Amino acid sequence: MATENKNLSVYDKATIPNAKDFRFGIVVSEWNSEITEGLCQGAMDALLDCGAVVENIIRWDVPGSFELTYGTKKMIKKHEPDAIIAIGSVIQGETKHFDFVCGATAEGIKDLNVKYDTPVIFCVLTDNTMQQAIDRSGGKHGNKGTEAAIAAIKMAALGN
Repeated sequence: MATENKNLSVYDKATIPNAKDFRFGIVVSEWNSEITEGLCQGAMDALLDCGAVVENIIRWDVPGSFELTYGTKKMIKKHEPDAIIAIGSVIQGETKHFDFVCGATAEGIKDLNVKYDTPVIFCVLTDNTMQQAIDRSGGKHGNKGTEAAIAAIKMAALGN
């Protein structure tokens, strides 16, 4: 696993631009909420730690990871944030549904990055088991939400 020997929550604050002047969007899937809420908390904590102002962070919830693309597109058009973090969790089941949801979600977020000038950060866990998702949403591997927030800050700075 790519994250096996990496803590997703570790960053060097001295290398991160100050986020105080940026506006961020966070679009969160309600599916697997025990995972996505942990990811969102990790993202919020990192944004605030790096200077973001809570009033400049907009959160929207969508039913599932598949709906992240649409929710993110609408947020770009309505609020014009400097960067958006799309948060979801898809866990392998017994059918090919996992493959379709993961592929469509990744493609959709990629398409938003190509079409709009607002960077969209892919913070969608695609794990084989619930334990793997727990380990990456605040567990033994840290928090992918933290890593996504740092990417959002860097990309917002790149765009300004």
